[in-house]
Amino acid sequence: MDAMERGERAPLLPESQAKKIQEESLQVPLLKHKKRGGSKAPAVILGFECLESTAFNGISTNLVVYLETVLHGGNLASASNVTTWFGTSYLTPIFGAVIADTFWGNYNTILVSLALYLLGMMLITFSAFLPTTTTAALCAVGASCAATATAGTWAVSSRTVAFVGLYLVAIGAGGVRSSLLPFGAEQFDDDNAADRDGKASFFSWFYLCVSFGPIISGVFLVWIQQNVSWGLGFGIATACIAVAFAAFVLATPLYKRRMPTGTPLKSLCQVLAAACRKISVRVPADAGFLYEVSDKIDSQPKIAHTSEFKFLDKAAIVTESDMEERPEAATSWKLCTVTQVEELKILLRLLPVWVTSVIVSSAYAQMNTTFVQQGSAMDMTILSVSVPAASLGSFEVVCVMTWVLLYNKVIVPALRSFSSRPDGEPSHLQRMGAGRLLMALTMAAAALVEMKRLDGAARGEEIGIAWQLPQYFLLAGGEVFCYIAQLEFFFGEAPDTMKSMCTSLALLTVALGSYMSSFIYAVVEVFTATKGRPGWISDDLNQGHLDYFFWAMAAMCTLNFVVYSAVVKNYKLKMVIS
Repeated sequence: MDAMERGERAPLLPESQAKKIQEESLQVPLLKHKKRGGSKAPAVILGFECLESTAFNGISTNLVVYLETVLHGGNLASASNVTTWFGTSYLTPIFGAVIADTFWGNYNTILVSLALYLLGMMLITFSAFLPTTTTAALCAVGASCAATATAGTWAVSSRTVAFVGLYLVAIGAGGVRSSLLPFGAEQFDDDNAADRDGKASFFSWFYLCVSFGPIISGVFLVWIQQNVSWGLGFGIATACIAVAFAAFVLATPLYKRRMPTGTPLKSLCQVLAAACRKISVRVPADAGFLYEVSDKIDSQPKIAHTSEFKFLDKAAIVTESDMEERPEAATSWKLCTVTQVEELKILLRLLPVWVTSVIVSSAYAQMNTTFVQQGSAMDMTILSVSVPAASLGSFEVVCVMTWVLLYNKVIVPALRSFSSRPDGEPSHLQRMGAGRLLMALTMAAAALVEMKRLDGAARGEEIGIAWQLPQYFLLAGGEVFCYIAQLEFFFGEAPDTMKSMCTSLALLTVALGSYMSSFIYAVVEVFTATKGRPGWISDDLNQGHLDYFFWAMAAMCTLNFVVYSAVVKNYKLKMVIS
């Protein structure tokens, strides 16, 4: 008790006992240092992502057409299969992250995932080369077929092979997505100023590499698949992932690898359990009396105490029983460190920010649905060139690259004279707020275009699809400001033992946003398609009011921006004190 009276922080327990608790609970990752390759390791990872993105989009971009025309699925069934598969590929990163953080580490998780990924790609490619698929197609249109039953059996087999391959790809892609970005960020040393700047640029370049795949697949692979051979198109995508696999393995000596030390969820549960055990104990006014492990016992960084969620601080209160308990009997389910408590607080602070990101993703999902429907009802020519409505998605990817360049070369330099930050760059929270506001402006722009389209349709005129370009440009800005900053922010705020998991939570917003978008469509249908009237989103858009839908989305995004601003107004960033 003399130590508490003098205001000394740590250790409040005998060092042997404190060390035992530390070993059982914090489970701070040990770094296994390999030969560092300077900038080579991040460059390899960026090149890997370009190839992986091309491979994945080489399958996903034209998948619905493959299911319909080659595997003879119905329109509704094919669309449902594609959305289910796509959603699964963005849900699996959560499981990959748990495995990476708990058991295998990022490097091993990527290796195993790549093996499944490559096997799945090979199966999909093989399904396109099965000759019986063509035989079944001939039978379906009434051509001469001596063995219809046999052809049908083989057609079923080809579908089975294709779907087994697709879900192996979904699992493999999930493992890669969960671990590749954190693994790349681990290659930088936060104690080095040049590396800190390099890490910030790495997140932007990584997102650009993710955008590389849709351009290559949309321009080249789709044309090859539909005009030359599905097998050749899928084969090129498979070759991309095979080359990425080989390059990743060959670059192994360059990597810095962080080894896992057990499930991070255990530490969080220990904080809750210890806090509940001491529910009647009063939290001391001076946070210096809360338990923290001495630097003599553990040299890992400590997280500074914050005043939020005071109930959790009870887990770090040292009681008389903690002082009297024999070292060998001590367990961290009764006493936790301030750092453990703060790790749980970080996740609780991230939760409302994460929820607002789901709303952003539901608006972003309109690019592949209502934006395409809107464009399909317009004059699809730009400068006398026929442009399919879905092809404007490639324009959006180009706009993403434009926004990244504008941000780095124009926006940041212009803001340096007004910023109080040393680097002159807006904070992650400010950038995410700007992205949410741009999403609201995107929906408003789409609504204005739809109002003009409906006005022209009433006069028997069609407006050109080029009117959609501004909304795609604004959407790309929202994507850049929201998603790039979000990935970097979640990685930076995440506890050391949960880097992959928190990065995957950021990616999970894409899947949940898509599901939320489907839910919004159902609600709109229920409330607007009544008494024989067509709903806002009708089969004939000239009879509906897609503009009302876009205005409703704009209002929802604006409200989301207001809520987000209130949530982050007093947000306390993680502060490492040693």
